[in-house]
Amino acid sequence: MIDLDWIRRLIDMVDGAGIDSLEISRFGTRVRIAKSPPVTVSAAATGPVAPPATSAPAPAAVPAAASEPPSAAEAEAEGDSSLAEVTSPMVGTFYRSPAPDAPAYVETGDRVEKGQTLCILEAMKLMNELEAEVSGTIREICVDNAEPVEFGQVLFRIDPA
Repeated sequence: MIDLDWIRRLIDMVDGAGIDSLEISRFGTRVRIAKSPPVTVSAAATGPVAPPATSAPAPAAVPAAASEPPSAAEAEAEGDSSLAEVTSPMVGTFYRSPAPDAPAYVETGDRVEKGQTLCILEAMKLMNELEAEVSGTIREICVDNAEPVEFGQVLFRIDPA
């Protein structure tokens, strides 16, 4: 029989921890608890967004090269805690524009307003617009177009000043 108090405690632990999911096998019972951030799904006014003609291969499970020194822009951005970081709310593919031949939503140095579309994240053939949570100036775009992104990965750094 499943102990509901145990499951409630697991849910509370997942909620309080910085993890997205937890899977446990106990006495022949497997329990998986997962939380996902709310996702805003918007259809573009011009119709569905077409992915690029060639898709990028899936990334290999290779650890990041910790021995490479960060670039000057990365070091400056990481050292400046006044910048607001826009992170990916999901795993997916990052697109800077609504279509392969369309201009990018934003460029480095552009002024953005809260609620303005910054990019599109494709997940399971759904195109999700990611909107700015703060007004400010784009200081860094941290991902290349059509690159896969992970949950919580920094996509943009915005100077709210």
